[in-house]
Amino acid sequence: MKELIIKGTRQNPNIILNQEKNIFEFSGQSLPENVQKLYQPILSWIDEYSDAPNENTAIIFKMKYYNSASSKVIFEVLKKFNLIYKKGRDVKVEWFFKEEDEDMQECGKYYQELLDMPFNFHSL
Repeated sequence: MKELIIKGTRQNPNIILNQEKNIFEFSGQSLPENVQKLYQPILSWIDEYSDAPNENTAIIFKMKYYNSASSKVIFEVLKKFNLIYKKGRDVKVEWFFKEEDEDMQECGKYYQELLDMPFNFHSL
């Protein structure tokens, strides 16, 4: 499966989705003008990945900030990975946040409450 890389900018996150290397990473900020345009290829990639996922999948979130529109689509991303977890695969989220950034930690905990897959929280 071809990897998907989106280079981060001031408004778009850095995203690496690479099944072969088992890298699923979201980092930076997400403030795109058009959330659907940015995230649609990501959602499609995850749909394709879910047809034949790796035995173990660790999704790494190192987001500094994202707006409310991005929050909704990030939840869609996580729901797609959660479906893979519900099919019996080992899927987990590694949620990183700055120690002083309680909002980002709370966002991760909120997603954790809504989903079945395990979350691990790491302060930086």
